[in-house]
Amino acid sequence: MRHQILLLLYFIVTILFPKQITGQEKEPFLIVLGVAQDGGFPQAGCKKSCCERSWINLNKKEYVSCVAWVDPIRKKYWLFDATPDMPEQMHYLSEKYNVELAGIFLTHAHIGHYAGLTHLGREVMGTKNIPVFALPRMQKYLSEHGPWKQLVELKNIQIIPLEADFPMQIADWFEVTAIKVPHRDEFSETAGFIIKGNVKSFFYLPDIDKWEKWDRLIEKYINETDYSFLDGTFYNALELPGRNMSEIPHPFIIESMERWKNLPLTEKNKIHFIHLNHTNPLLQKNHPYKKQLLMAGYNMAKIGDIYLDR
Repeated sequence: MRHQILLLLYFIVTILFPKQITGQEKEPFLIVLGVAQDGGFPQAGCKKSCCERSWINLNKKEYVSCVAWVDPIRKKYWLFDATPDMPEQMHYLSEKYNVELAGIFLTHAHIGHYAGLTHLGREVMGTKNIPVFALPRMQKYLSEHGPWKQLVELKNIQIIPLEADFPMQIADWFEVTAIKVPHRDEFSETAGFIIKGNVKSFFYLPDIDKWEKWDRLIEKYINETDYSFLDGTFYNALELPGRNMSEIPHPFIIESMERWKNLPLTEKNKIHFIHLNHTNPLLQKNHPYKKQLLMAGYNMAKIGDIYLDR
């Protein structure tokens, strides 16, 4: 029995967990650049115990949810979401891997997912025709409302239309498919993205309403991809006393764990919770809920984690 447990642990550590690489890798890879909800961690105005230590020691800061596809041979990378922390996230990639921004895929028009576009404007970088991939309502919003339309008019960005469920071949080694999901769509629709390399595939879905509100099964996407980065905004309903949680109906992590309790361990290991609110106890280093989650077979996304395309 002990031998079987050791073999299982070896499989989890060596096969399923992401590898830390040296910056000298030659194949493309996906990297996690942020794990927090739109406001980051610590969050502005928060004086609660959840953020107290992070205000004292900003080394404990967590950037807003974002992943990137990096091609070290072609010296390019693509961001999935343009966060308020985009300057730091871009700097990290350029310094560590000597790569340049080649495009941005936007999930939706909530501040943590597109506000970083401001850094492409003439007040900051003054970029030229950076491709910004978006579904129809998101395209319209960027084109018709300031300050975003100025980015379009000055050709700082070039909007590339996406059509839901239709793969877009970025190159022969990189394909992206937008998947529409239900969410609070005040200004745009909301997308998750299937990211496919030559070998591995990933599902990035930082924001969605309750799984039951979707006309599709999330389990299908977990099964069909190698790794899934899924909405883990709130651990449970107790995090925001006094708030009507029906107005922010993310799937609680405890609900997701209950829903997936009968999945095989190999499927659970694919799941990496991301987009954690500053109140989420999983952001606390030694919280017992974190141990429970890991023991159940699930994972938390972590800044700097690398997933090689092999």
